[in-house]
Amino acid sequence: MFTTSNRDTVDSGVDWIGEIPTEWDAVKIRFVARLESGHTPSKSVDEYWENCDIPWVTTSDIKKFREKEKVYLNETEEEISQLGLENSGARLLPEGTVFLSRTASVGFAGIMGDDMATSQDFANWVCGDDVVPEYLLYVFRAMDQEFSRLMQGSTHMTIYMPDIRSLEMPLPPVDEQKQIADFLIDKCSGIDDLLQKKQSQVKRLEERRQSEITSAITKGIDKSKKQVSTDSDWYDKVPETWELTRLKRLRKRNVPIVYGIVQPGPDQEDGVPYIKGGQCEPEKLNPEILSKTTEEIASKYERSCLDVGDLVYEIRGSMGRVVKVPPELEGANLTQDTARISPQEDVNADWLLYALQSEPFFQQMEVNQRGATVEGINLFDLRRGVLPVPPASEQVEIAEYLSRIDQTIEETIDRVSTSIERVKELRQSLIKAAITGQIDVTEAQDISQEPTP
Repeated sequence: MFTTSNRDTVDSGVDWIGEIPTEWDAVKIRFVARLESGHTPSKSVDEYWENCDIPWVTTSDIKKFREKEKVYLNETEEEISQLGLENSGARLLPEGTVFLSRTASVGFAGIMGDDMATSQDFANWVCGDDVVPEYLLYVFRAMDQEFSRLMQGSTHMTIYMPDIRSLEMPLPPVDEQKQIADFLIDKCSGIDDLLQKKQSQVKRLEERRQSEITSAITKGIDKSKKQVSTDSDWYDKVPETWELTRLKRLRKRNVPIVYGIVQPGPDQEDGVPYIKGGQCEPEKLNPEILSKTTEEIASKYERSCLDVGDLVYEIRGSMGRVVKVPPELEGANLTQDTARISPQEDVNADWLLYALQSEPFFQQMEVNQRGATVEGINLFDLRRGVLPVPPASEQVEIAEYLSRIDQTIEETIDRVSTSIERVKELRQSLIKAAITGQIDVTEAQDISQEPTP
């Protein structure tokens, strides 16, 4: 895929770097680039946030750099004023400064395409004459393992400034840095194009899955069956043997749709597992990895105790995700971010699982979302959600049909996703090899094609 360098090498003395060419150095980054931090002007002083025209890099900008495709940041999500800048610890840094996120989303780097300031969430490097900004950027992109080693924190991970000041890098001559940076920009661009194509393929597969679900849930499998008009805002026509029914009419009698534990407390080693927001996916319903509450707390929420075949619907956060309770979670519980739905005996649980994922039902929930910080829906709106309900035998047919479609699509998505990870690993290996001199960038071949197994 690329040509190995034949140059003599020496141990750099830095674990993450390893061997480097003998004519290179390994240095602390602060010896070749001036380290600057950032700051946030006081939010309580309105004047600091008036007439804002200075680009200000915040964690909102990091999403553009998560995939390591973007190099330059030319426009920020937020701006600050000159007055705010002058009355805070923030500084206006020159174009070409390399910024590195060090809190929350740790280890993502980019290059300022204009003079900018940053929040305190960043370490910023103003490059001197001995280091090229684009080369330093790729050094940071090769440091994933080093960043993982340095991160600290229980809730929000952080790399503290003393560790930032101690960061080291391989340092080739400036001309070679430019060659390496140009090489990586070119080769990574080809790899990124390949990744985008594959990610688009995954998106199309997910859209097809959603389309299949919505079609089967609203029109049935046999499209030749007579359709009749409805007076619903969500369903124009449905098969004539179907009936529009509110979700609350599909639950077991005396088993209401409820949310779960409000304050589950600290995780218990041998307690009662519970499902919380963000966990309504089959692969996450493992009793070994779910958080657990005490028997005492769980006993106060017997109303939301789960039975096999119940459905758990996320009502906050990732609103609309739904999952079926497996046998190993019988007796588990929920948090207030999720709701339990127990289908009555003549309602097929697998059909209802798909029905709750259909586009019209999601739209009904979406228009009722509330909340300033974390959006969600209340139980009243969930219970009143309307579904077109077919006869029991047809529910089974639809569920089995969608299960087959689902399996085929998921298998394809898994294959493409595996391929995406392999391409990302290839890109990471290429970056690490180039910035440590393991490959001859003047002779490297085109690697922007699909890697072979």
